[in-house]
Amino acid sequence: MSGSRNTTTVTVFIFLGFSDHPQMQIILFVIFLGIYLTTLAWNLGLITLIRMDPHLHTPMYFFLSNLALVDICYSSSTTPKMLADTITGQKTISFLGCAVQYFVFCAMGLTECFLLAAMAYDRYAAVCNPLLYTAIMSHTLCIKMVGAAFIGGFFSSLIETCSVYNHQFCGPNVINHFFCDLPPVLALSCSDTFTSQIVTFLVGVIVGIMSVLVILISYIYIIAAVLKINSTKGRSKAFSTCASHLTAVTLFYGSGLFMYMRPRSSYALSRDKMVSVFYAVVIPMVSPMIYSLRNKEIKNAMKKVIERECGVSHHPTYF
Repeated sequence: MSGSRNTTTVTVFIFLGFSDHPQMQIILFVIFLGIYLTTLAWNLGLITLIRMDPHLHTPMYFFLSNLALVDICYSSSTTPKMLADTITGQKTISFLGCAVQYFVFCAMGLTECFLLAAMAYDRYAAVCNPLLYTAIMSHTLCIKMVGAAFIGGFFSSLIETCSVYNHQFCGPNVINHFFCDLPPVLALSCSDTFTSQIVTFLVGVIVGIMSVLVILISYIYIIAAVLKINSTKGRSKAFSTCASHLTAVTLFYGSGLFMYMRPRSSYALSRDKMVSVFYAVVIPMVSPMIYSLRNKEIKNAMKKVIERECGVSHHPTYF
């Protein structure tokens, strides 16, 4: 084994997926296809709407459109392959394909961490410095923040991917999962994975702490500013602009911390597959809904687009 330490004997991995029962496979295919199509429709619709309506050309919606793009890529890194495996029954993936899938999935997840932090800073500037908001959140700064989010996410993912897939995999090659996630892949390595676990933990902690600190500090200032507002209506309006972001942050970080910030000994792969469905498949669908359904500006923009396309005269909207 020592003579072939840097070689990979396993060239193909096999996913166990969720079930081998034909009827269950069909049910799962329909459910996951519906979720994926909804994810694409909501996120692409949100991006299109933001681009079409000049009233939505603000920093908050610029970040939101990029978050929608990340959610599309995040879901697309795993769901289409899972759907194909479910309908064909050929649940295989090459070693390189597995590494690429994990790289994209991890890059999108880490990029989302940075974007959520950028959105928290944007909310801080809007609530705490409303008169200087446009000067602080300039178009150039927004582009730099989004660019830094993507660069940081991809670079961090590259470190993790190289660390994980540099190991020796000499069998078995059956992944007890529906995609190449970190815990089930490391469980198949026949070499010492301690260094990889440390590297991935440190990357997660550094990215997580950086983004969470920005979010926490931003919201400490936001809460302090809101409490100084005398009118109840003013407080409610200020909090409502942050409620969607806080909900998305809680869902994303909550599921991520549960999956990756635990000792390896506490993993139960069969149980964690269901948790993975939530953060890898469901959250990208739910995220745009959280930002859209209670947002008057987005709903008004959507109504204007529908009226324009249908040739209906515009009437005042009441939400």
